[in-house]
Amino acid sequence: MKIICEKDTILKALNSVIKAVASKTTMPILEGILIQTNDNEVKLTTYDLEIGIEYVMNAEVLEQGNTVVNAIMFSEIIRKLPDTEIKITLNEKNLLVIECEGSLYKLATMNPEEFPELPKINIENSIQIEQNMLKSMIRRTIFAVSIEENRPIFTGCLFQTIGNKLNVVAIDGFRLAWNSAVLNNQTPEFSAVIPGKTLNEVNKIILDSFDTIKIGVSKNQALFEMDNCKIVTRLLDGEFLNYSNVIPENWETRIRVNKNAIQDCFERVSLISASTTEKEKKYPVKVSIDIGKVTISCTNQTGDAKEEMYLTTEGKNLEAGFNPKYFLDALKVIEDEEIYIDFGSNISPCVIRPIDNQDYTYMILPIRLKE
Repeated sequence: MKIICEKDTILKALNSVIKAVASKTTMPILEGILIQTNDNEVKLTTYDLEIGIEYVMNAEVLEQGNTVVNAIMFSEIIRKLPDTEIKITLNEKNLLVIECEGSLYKLATMNPEEFPELPKINIENSIQIEQNMLKSMIRRTIFAVSIEENRPIFTGCLFQTIGNKLNVVAIDGFRLAWNSAVLNNQTPEFSAVIPGKTLNEVNKIILDSFDTIKIGVSKNQALFEMDNCKIVTRLLDGEFLNYSNVIPENWETRIRVNKNAIQDCFERVSLISASTTEKEKKYPVKVSIDIGKVTISCTNQTGDAKEEMYLTTEGKNLEAGFNPKYFLDALKVIEDEEIYIDFGSNISPCVIRPIDNQDYTYMILPIRLKE
């Protein structure tokens, strides 16, 4: 095998596939990148048995061939080479030789025949969506997936199509993030729960552009396809929560507020809420609503914090406690200027929605305040 390519071309490919290299494994082959040539194309593949990524790049292929090389070592060497042409050769001793200007490296390789094949997916349903739209939907929901492994189904996002709409939903037991987008055409109805880890990697690879990406699902696998990149992942098994039934339709108390203003208040109060003397303990903030005024406060042994805002309120007065991080996570991804925050009682969820945008809903469960 002998190939010549520009550094930025191979670095872009490596940055995409490196995300599916196994970090903790008893199989050294899974720590490698499979390099395969086909005419004047080079395909890089990584697979940790949960997520697999293929990336095809253009290069000058002088001799065809296949090999597997340690992913971290190979990518770090490429990253630190000068920004110019790189020559990569597999020599007669099965060493991968990397040459660039005055630099010369030789790396041990592994048998490409031992590299596991990516699953062949028999796609049952598929949709096409613009990459920037998918990027936005992942960003608006991924932070609400669970990190607790005792309920694996909640460590992923639900992808559900209904008519010409795609819903993406994340739940961790304390909050819910839901985002909806209209697709360009009618699609078959399906639902699949895609691991949050996979979606984080997809989000790093896809572009903030109008180029489309195809998402295909089978019974237990999903495939993301772009022009030169494919991502294969397993789906999560289990029954996802019927999210539409848990979002309250009615409210007892409503505030209308500038998103940035209330975000700033929560950020300042959370400095006290995140106690400096007890690193692991988070204190709830108290949200008090009176006619025309909201007070956000927190008291602990570190000190006191209180923020008052004068704004439009409707309904009953209310006092409830919340984890400020959950509010901030939602507020940071809302781009609209004004939002509604709807409350029921001090023990029922609150719901955050943009005023002029019906495609995003965020729900947070309260925390009981100590008397």
